[in-house]
Amino acid sequence: MKKALVVGALLLATAPLAAFASCESVKADIAQKIVNNGVPESSFKLEIVPNDQANQAGGQVVGHCGQDTQKIVYTRLNNGEDSGDAAQTGTSQDTKAPQ
Repeated sequence: MKKALVVGALLLATAPLAAFASCESVKADIAQKIVNNGVPESSFKLEIVPNDQANQAGGQVVGHCGQDTQKIVYTRLNNGEDSGDAAQTGTSQDTKAPQ
């Protein structure tokens, strides 16, 4: 009986640790699954965005992390490059230099 209580307590104590998986590790796992499905790594990007900006990111939410405070957004790229609609995504990282 005591053994069951100890095992149960250990399980409850370690469960929150799994919830604290870093966003980068979750993002890497998702990227690996996408690549394993035959999608070239250069034809998509994954972004970690706060929940309130997920709709503005211009892609599809494929995961969450940070105790569900952040979303991982998948965006398909054309020919390995961003499609050029940085104004729609709302991120400064996507902007291109004028040509």
